[in-house]
Amino acid sequence: MRIVRGRAADIDADRAVTAALRADVASDGEGAVRAWRPHRQLAFGRRDTREDGYEQARAAARDHCYPPHERDVGGRAVAYTGSTVAFLRLEPLDDLRVGMDDRYDAAIADVQRALETVGVTAERGEPPDAFCPGQHSLSADGKIVGLAQRVSKGVAQTAGIAVVRDHEQIAAVLTEVYDALGVAFDPGSVGSVTRAGGDGDPDRVARALESALVGDRDATVEHLR
Repeated sequence: MRIVRGRAADIDADRAVTAALRADVASDGEGAVRAWRPHRQLAFGRRDTREDGYEQARAAARDHCYPPHERDVGGRAVAYTGSTVAFLRLEPLDDLRVGMDDRYDAAIADVQRALETVGVTAERGEPPDAFCPGQHSLSADGKIVGLAQRVSKGVAQTAGIAVVRDHEQIAAVLTEVYDALGVAFDPGSVGSVTRAGGDGDPDRVARALESALVGDRDATVEHLR
């Protein structure tokens, strides 16, 4: 399994890294893991772009110094502060129709184990009116982690974000963004590793996630240049 560390020079280049990894896994069958700190941004989902208040939401993001970007998956807006950790595991896939629930269960268990190593006991689920609401989340004094899956020919991607710190900043920008989109949101629902009493070093959290997602597989580490 490949471990890829670091981030590219800008948001578009960084997303291209993940796209290239997906293509590699589909072609050569070797899995990959990545845990990193994306550039500061407000990432909007497809549903957001169809809302009447989308342009107002983009303006609100810019007012808070979060460059607005669109991601090519579902879900609602997510704020990356620069300390937020994104993570993913890419696995070769033979049949798109099977295994989704098992992959979610495995990833949730792995992320729970990673959080425990940085001092947080997180439970499955999320508070009402949480950011980017979904069925596959982890919470401790607020939502800390949200996960999603993307499957395509030859590869399954299980990915998510972990809020390490800056939960108040995230709540502030998402309050205005979600209000513009007409989406219910409780700013108090935003948790973080720090808020839950854990180690608020994003790099330590990233390494803990990386280790848990790799598990007992043999792995090689590559650094982005």
